[in-house]
Amino acid sequence: MSKRTKKVGTSGRFAERYGVKSRTMIREVEGQQRLRHACPRCGQKAVQRTSTSIWKCSKCGNVFAGGAYMPSTPSGVTAERILKGLPVETPVEEESK
Repeated sequence: MSKRTKKVGTSGRFAERYGVKSRTMIREVEGQQRLRHACPRCGQKAVQRTSTSIWKCSKCGNVFAGGAYMPSTPSGVTAERILKGLPVETPVEEESK
């Protein structure tokens, strides 16, 4: 008997249901999700997903919240850039009239 999931990978569990496009998207997302990712604290490729949006580095023990399927999402990266680029607010001195 031949392998049933040579082309479809992890989405083979869905058989013919849901259509090709949906199964292809699931295969790509789950493939990226199961890889080891770089840790934001120590830089090692040792971060794995423990549950939805919870990521843990097996080297330094850093536990942090990230995206549901990836440790950092494109919108999260954009938000970090905006926050880092903003100047530090200083108290505004009131002008006396």
